[in-house]
Amino acid sequence: MRIVSFIDHRLDGSANTKLESSAAAPSDQAGPGAPRPARVVLCGLVALVALAQLQGCAPLPPLEDRVSSVRLRDTDDTSLGRSIAPLARSHAGLSGVLPVLSGRDAFATRVRLADLAERSLDVQYYIWDKDLSGTLLLEALRRAADRGVRVRLLLDDNRTAGLDATLAALAAHSNVEVRLFNPFRTRNWRVLGYLFDFDRLNRRMHNKSFTADNQATVIGGRNVGDEYFGASHDFLFVDLDVLAIGPVVDEVSRDFDRYWASDSAYPAGKLLPPIGAESATALEDAAAAAARQPAAVAYTDAVAGSTFVHSLLAKTLTFEWARVEMVSDDPAKGLGLAAPDGLMWARLKRVMKSPERDLKAVSAYFVPGEEGVEFFAAMGAKGVATSILTNSAEATDVLAVHAFYAKRRKALLEEGVKLFELKRVGSTPSAGSTPRPGALFGSSGSSLHAKTFSIDESRIFIGSFNFDPRSDRLNTEMGFVIDSPALARSVSGSFALYLPERAYEVLLAPDGTLRWVEHAGGAELVHDREPGVGFWRGLATYLISLLPIEWLL
Repeated sequence: MRIVSFIDHRLDGSANTKLESSAAAPSDQAGPGAPRPARVVLCGLVALVALAQLQGCAPLPPLEDRVSSVRLRDTDDTSLGRSIAPLARSHAGLSGVLPVLSGRDAFATRVRLADLAERSLDVQYYIWDKDLSGTLLLEALRRAADRGVRVRLLLDDNRTAGLDATLAALAAHSNVEVRLFNPFRTRNWRVLGYLFDFDRLNRRMHNKSFTADNQATVIGGRNVGDEYFGASHDFLFVDLDVLAIGPVVDEVSRDFDRYWASDSAYPAGKLLPPIGAESATALEDAAAAAARQPAAVAYTDAVAGSTFVHSLLAKTLTFEWARVEMVSDDPAKGLGLAAPDGLMWARLKRVMKSPERDLKAVSAYFVPGEEGVEFFAAMGAKGVATSILTNSAEATDVLAVHAFYAKRRKALLEEGVKLFELKRVGSTPSAGSTPRPGALFGSSGSSLHAKTFSIDESRIFIGSFNFDPRSDRLNTEMGFVIDSPALARSVSGSFALYLPERAYEVLLAPDGTLRWVEHAGGAELVHDREPGVGFWRGLATYLISLLPIEWLL
């Protein structure tokens, strides 16, 4: 069965960079009397230095002949346009937003938008994995291109190792252009690039958006990969996206144009090796092979059975209509050239305005640093009640991040900040299970990846921005500021309703030590040692916190 019919049948209801190396023969000229192992090591070091020098000297391709393109605005007569226009007219000046909690719903929404697109798809991501969901979504883009849809795919190059041939095959399509953000000069031995080009390669594009016909868009915290879309049986990222229609979609498209035309966006054809004739159908063949796997059938059946998907197909989804502003970094940040007022955190603080009563934040990678502690202390001094949910030591997927969060934990508690840490126990839900309404706060076997915060139960942010130095100073980010008391109250309500069961509350004991309070089965358990942290993990966390790397996280 071809992948197009496979996906359509289920959605419609009817139908870190790895270092590659090779062995080198030892040289007999390593030096007089040098032992053979020493000569081998010396040759290896010489080879590495030579490769590093080549990496550092190899120029990036010129951008002068890069083809210009901008968003397509004459899309009101498309299928999406005809469906959305009446709704938008009846809510003048407002945008319709709908939070997407379930990973399967998030996957289905993207595939459905790709299948409905008639003119354009503008797609921008930090990570795109070569797994089941990544392969099927790439195939959805190819199908759209076959129908005549113009596809523009902008990927950060940090995690594209292993995808070069696939991206080259996709970029060879006459209706597809692929660009790589801050690319590596050579495609192998990428890690050596950091030796000579660290400042540029340390700056990544963390933005995530998927826009169809300039009429509907999905933005949020999810990258493209099985763990983000609930297709992985051993791990799940708890994340949050928002599906949006109305005026804010053009803001997203306009911002995509900025990044597409930036000095960091390089056409893939200038970087990737040319493909042979046998690679032309590689993507379609890979998608078809993936779709035949039992796990893929179970996953797509679960997606097709989602009530969200049925409502999406029936066009009966209920949007929250509100004033929505898109905020993002100036793409020049990718080269360290953005002005201070072009940085997202500065814009966020202006748009969100200062909290007066209440701040509730969900941040997967929470590294406040000294400045963050001062910021939250200032909030407390103004009488603002602040609560923060992040990953516990047992749920985190980046130990260094937890180490530098833990380093500031006591100082935050002393300033009156309430801290909650998501628990991780057991295994992930089965393929056919349906997330509960509290899915934002996780299920067993999960790690938090969402980035959202609400202010005064009146405004909410959803996007890619973490409270950490990397989001603030290094990576580019984007998101929505939504003036919606209903959505903001839903975050506050979820804190009150779900956190007691899903997270530890961290408290400061009278003697200055930390306590972790857990609620399980109606009982309250108090841990005087950090749950899930043994001696060696605790020692590793402490030693990491001593390293001068907080600015990198």
